[in-house]
Amino acid sequence: MKKLVSGLLLGMLGLATACHQKLDESEAKAFMMSDTMMNRIHLDTVLNQPVRSELTLVGKVAADENKVIKVFPLVGGVVEEVDVELGDFVKKGQQLAVIRSGEVADFERQMIQAQSDLLLAQKNLSVAEDLFESKLNSQREVVSAKKDVETAQAELSRVKEIFRIYGLGKTPTYVVRAPIDGFVIEKNVNRDMQLRSDNADNLFTVGQISDVWVLANVNESDIGRVKAGMSANVQTLSYPDLQFHGKVDKIFSVLDPGTKAMTIRIRLKNGNMKLKPEMHATVALRFDDGVNMATVPSTAVIFDNSKYYVMVFRSRSDIETREVHVHKFLGDIAYISSGLKTGEKVISKNQLLVYDALND
Repeated sequence: MKKLVSGLLLGMLGLATACHQKLDESEAKAFMMSDTMMNRIHLDTVLNQPVRSELTLVGKVAADENKVIKVFPLVGGVVEEVDVELGDFVKKGQQLAVIRSGEVADFERQMIQAQSDLLLAQKNLSVAEDLFESKLNSQREVVSAKKDVETAQAELSRVKEIFRIYGLGKTPTYVVRAPIDGFVIEKNVNRDMQLRSDNADNLFTVGQISDVWVLANVNESDIGRVKAGMSANVQTLSYPDLQFHGKVDKIFSVLDPGTKAMTIRIRLKNGNMKLKPEMHATVALRFDDGVNMATVPSTAVIFDNSKYYVMVFRSRSDIETREVHVHKFLGDIAYISSGLKTGEKVISKNQLLVYDALND
């Protein structure tokens, strides 16, 4: 009888063991990553990186002052034509406006007078030289005639230089031309406007915006964190999904007496011309905190039941749901204070599918 009971117990134990083994095998098969799933996930390596913080500033886009030229009228008069509008792209030498001017008419009169005086002086010199050869006058009269020619030539050269500087032609008009290639970023003139000869206001401002500045204000409490050469990410209201990358180019070591803020300058490439002067901008400056920590892409972190988890991948059949402590998120990086080791692999894409399969 005892042998029979013992045999039954052993048989039941063997059946239970077999059932348990079958259950383990079925679970292992359930957790095995398929080829399709492997193609859908992405693996990233845990890295040990310096912990960085971010300082957010408010600023605005400005044209590079070294590539901005204000165009002033060199003469007074009445504006006959205005050929460009605000925002237009212009080429160097392109006509911007035309001014009919009494000053230009006076310059034209001076040109005619200087040319006539030179011709007269040259004729007088020729006559004086002929008379001197005929012994009918003295050497002094020849020298005086030569001085008159030199004086007339100097006056003509002066008037020609005025014509060259002002870009004058043969009509009593003054043409305002673009000094460089660029965009018209300021326009202070309209047709039929009267300009005084002592006018101190510029008619146009032409600027190149292939490179632009972003001027941002730094609060007094944050001045010590900002250094020249820091990388900067810039976003604008016009393009909220785009980030523009540059560096802190200059720190103006003067505080505004009203705001107690210091201005910094970030230089940006603007090849696509998306950034326009006076746009509002948000500037993010990143700086090292002086310590290192394990990092993973922020997309790899799962938040569930008030805790953070990552899926640690060792093989298709060996994937661990591991709780981690997140120090902070910064952009696309998550700093992990504990729970991960450098060199481990984590799933950073479609990890929720794996998490649900393992934990439901």
